[in-house]
Amino acid sequence: MADEASIENEIQAKGLNAPRLTPALIDDAIVGADYHVFPGTTLTICALRLRNGYMVTGESRPVSDANFDEGLGRQIAHNQAREKIWALEGYLLREKLADTSAVAGPL
Repeated sequence: MADEASIENEIQAKGLNAPRLTPALIDDAIVGADYHVFPGTTLTICALRLRNGYMVTGESRPVSDANFDEGLGRQIAHNQAREKIWALEGYLLREKLADTSAVAGPL
């Protein structure tokens, strides 16, 4: 995603190198994707499979059926599912950091 790339570039330019998530880490968490458009509808679902077997979903549907494009619907649904991974991986990293700081003190 272009927005993620520009944010990542800014983070690196500012030398913010504490433990954090990156777009590459999010990409690495994804091992597969399945898409489904429900027959007779414009509703597109994306199910992303993560390396640990967990799945996250995203969806898209145009307000007007005349605007339906399956490729665009897949992209939007994929992006929505991918956004959920940021929260899940962020929680996981925070747990790891809390475990190590329990010995060292507060974060």
